[in-house]
This record gives sequence, C-alpha cells and structure tokens, in this order.
Amino acid sequence: MRALLTLIALSATPAFADAPLFLIDQTSLPFDLGPGAPQNSPAKTSNSPNAAANSAASSANSSSSYANSPQNPANEKRVIFTGDGSVVGYYAPNGAGTLNLFTVTGKRVAYRPKGSKSLFSNDGRWCGTVAGSSGGGIAFGIIRACAGLF
Repeated sequence: MRALLTLIALSATPAFADAPLFLIDQTSLPFDLGPGAPQNSPAKTSNSPNAAANSAASSANSSSSYANSPQNPANEKRVIFTGDGSVVGYYAPNGAGTLNLFTVTGKRVAYRPKGSKSLFSNDGRWCGTVAGSSGGGIAFGIIRACAGLF
C-alpha cells in the first residue's frame, strides 16, 4: 500500500483517491453539519469515544485488524488526499457503522459515528464533517485544530 500511496502522492492528480480532505471554518457551516445539531453533538452518547462502536480500544477500530490495516488492498481505494494531491491517510468502515480515518501508517486519528455527519478525534472533540463529493464519493471537512492529526 505504501508504494501505491507514494505513487498517488507523486501524481499530478489523485486519480485513484476518492476522499478529499479540506479545511473548514466551523462557524460557516450549516446547522445540520455542525456540532450544534443534536445528531452531531459531542455530548450525544452514541458519538462518545467511549461508545463501543467508536472506542479506539475496540479491535474493529484498530489498524491491527486486517480490515483497517494499511496492508489491506481494499483500503487502497479509500485514500484521503489534500487539495494539492498529498495523500494523508485512508478511511475504513467497521461493522457497527463507524467510519474510521487513519494516517498512511495506520494510526487512527478520527471517526464518524453511525447516524452522525460529524468527525470526532479519538478523545471525543468535534473535528469536522463528512459530506458527499462530486462523483459519488465522500469528502472530509476538518477544522484547523484537527488537521494536524494527519
């Protein structure tokens, strides 16, 4: 996977990358995408990092699980890239509906709980939002404070 990620990172356009990552200003988001919406609130129990489906301690959310591993060929199709084409990670769903975001080396940096449009850091801080992108993929909008996690 590292070879593929390097190849994608060096190419002028991220042809195989399907999830752009971009910075957002939380104050300019529509209500339903921000942390003020009930389904996106960090205080909602099902959004908590302590909820079983979101827990970093769960093997379903760990890169030591093959499904979440950087060595899993399926994750080569879930590349996260920035506007300049730099590959910063990949994403992988777990069986409980949580979407996990990992660095290229397999460190989990954020998750989107089932039923939420928001991204949260491993400590439960609101980090951003997940939106559909043109072409049917997804896009990750994150706040500056969480950008450094990648």
